[in-house]
Amino acid sequence: MREQDYYERGYDDEPRRSKKAKKRKRKQSGTRGERVVVTLLSLLFLTVAVVATVKYVVRAPEPVTDGEDQQTQQDGAEDSDAIQTISNGRERKSKYCYNILLYGVDNDAGGSDTNMLMRFDAVNKTVDIVSLPRDTLMSNGHKLNSSYNNGGTEKLRSNIEDMLGVPVDFYVSVDLKGFIALIDQIGGVEFDVPCDMDYDDPYQDLHIHFKAGLQKLNGQQAMEVVRFRHNNDGTGYGTEDIGRIGTQQAFLKAVAKQLLQIGNVKNIPALVDIFYTYVKTDLTTGNLVWLGNEALNIGTENIHFATLPGDGSGYYNKQSVYVLDAQATCDLVNE
Repeated sequence: MREQDYYERGYDDEPRRSKKAKKRKRKQSGTRGERVVVTLLSLLFLTVAVVATVKYVVRAPEPVTDGEDQQTQQDGAEDSDAIQTISNGRERKSKYCYNILLYGVDNDAGGSDTNMLMRFDAVNKTVDIVSLPRDTLMSNGHKLNSSYNNGGTEKLRSNIEDMLGVPVDFYVSVDLKGFIALIDQIGGVEFDVPCDMDYDDPYQDLHIHFKAGLQKLNGQQAMEVVRFRHNNDGTGYGTEDIGRIGTQQAFLKAVAKQLLQIGNVKNIPALVDIFYTYVKTDLTTGNLVWLGNEALNIGTENIHFATLPGDGSGYYNKQSVYVLDAQATCDLVNE
């Protein structure tokens, strides 16, 4: 995307509310759709367990050809919600480098509010994960998190492709119950809670109360920590969803580290059951085994995180939005 094209759409000229109005907005409770997906990469790591329990053909994933991808783009061109593509062409880095969409859903709400795009590079042994803020403003005035509700996985996938100008080869989706079950099954996770958390939402029966510091979290507690955005008095991260993304990324690394411990071998059958119960994907079992084997050779030190750069303080059509920095986003994708 050209920076000029982005700003010609007028996103940087939208009216801003007063500081008092913004403060009231920050104090509003989160919606039921605000769910976490920090378990997604971890579940990819644990699929290596399938080797010990299921006999399938182990092979590398095979993304669609350029011709098939172009046809998909043409079929959905008129229905795209996303901002203009960064580039006209979508080039693949190498045969064994994949872009995998990771997103979480809540069956009670039906939305996809936490989304990540993972580049799994089996050649260079690296994993790069970019968090896509749920409030990212798209060209029709809707937020990114509206994509799933308006067309499911394919809508979300096509909007992300158009927004970033890269192909999305596969997807992995998990719901909230799977996240809680995973953490409980591995005996909890030690995590350094970044700040004091004091939040109550009686409507959702959600109560988050933690002191900052290292502690062991069970599944329910982990869900509360990664959902936290602000305290009852409006304090907290100061950056709302962006602060929460940082916590989710840190927790994801902690889960991956825990899953790769030898002691979790005894949990293999239960973890496989969790995977097949709560995870949906267009990757085959053989693909997942191949990715799991490759992941074991990568290590957590080669997992890198980033967040699409932008400004989350703006308002559009009376709703809080996250406006991408066009040039910085382009630079991040190219890097």
